[in-house]
Amino acid sequence: MCGRYAATRSPEDLSEIFGVEKTELSEAAEGQEDGHEAGASPVPTETLVPDWNVAPTKEVPAILDRPVKGSDDPRPVRQLRMLTWGLVPSWATSPDGGARMINARAETVHEKPAYRRAFASRRCILPADGYYEWVTAPEERKLEEEGKRKRARKQPYFVTPADGSVFAMAGLYEFWRDPSLPGDHPRAWWVTCSVLTTEAETAPLGVGPAEGPRALADIHPRMPLMLTPDKWDAWLDPSKTDVGEVRELLGAPPEGLMRAYPVATAVSNVRNNGPGLVSELDGPEVGTLF
Repeated sequence: MCGRYAATRSPEDLSEIFGVEKTELSEAAEGQEDGHEAGASPVPTETLVPDWNVAPTKEVPAILDRPVKGSDDPRPVRQLRMLTWGLVPSWATSPDGGARMINARAETVHEKPAYRRAFASRRCILPADGYYEWVTAPEERKLEEEGKRKRARKQPYFVTPADGSVFAMAGLYEFWRDPSLPGDHPRAWWVTCSVLTTEAETAPLGVGPAEGPRALADIHPRMPLMLTPDKWDAWLDPSKTDVGEVRELLGAPPEGLMRAYPVATAVSNVRNNGPGLVSELDGPEVGTLF
């Protein structure tokens, strides 16, 4: 799964990497249920603050292709936008369930009512430096199951491309209209997103820690679905609506692209932030897990 990640690249860097034509970093920039768009005016791009501890319900940067609001040109434009992490389906009666819908399984996303409409035409890329995952030693888990420990100790790992490139997570986005607010209210429309996950790689890591997991599957059975650059344009293309054709883009990336290393348990507290959270430790901070 993906429940926490780091996203620290600047708007300029993301624009260059993804070929962004328009940057609009407002919280709720448009709505689209009836073809009309509403929302706040764009805010300066420098408000995109580096975040080393992205958590559910936060505003996150996203790359998407869609027509520019207020334009007569129907051509999809590559945009950098801010979306709320935790998808709220358009038919939901309230946004309360969004925090539980931060991930969508790639194997079944096309079938689930909450995701299938977005999968067909509202796909995005959520750029990250990498993601965090927590490992529990078998002995710790056994003690927890036997009631001898209230909560097993867990060691966080940071997983990131071995070559330092962007971790382009496959995502979906959706619009939700808040019926309690007037149409011209800046929060009348919510634009939310979810990260697609897939089975974790069992092949050896491209770069592994001195001690610890040898493969991503040793850390967690699931991982965010990373899109390689050759898939970006097709994934973002809103005109590509054939479910079977889109599903072909969900294949796992080549093996051996990732590295993983232990980081401080400070990342476990969402209130902690800063570059120190991704600093590599010499070994697991929580005992010997392997």
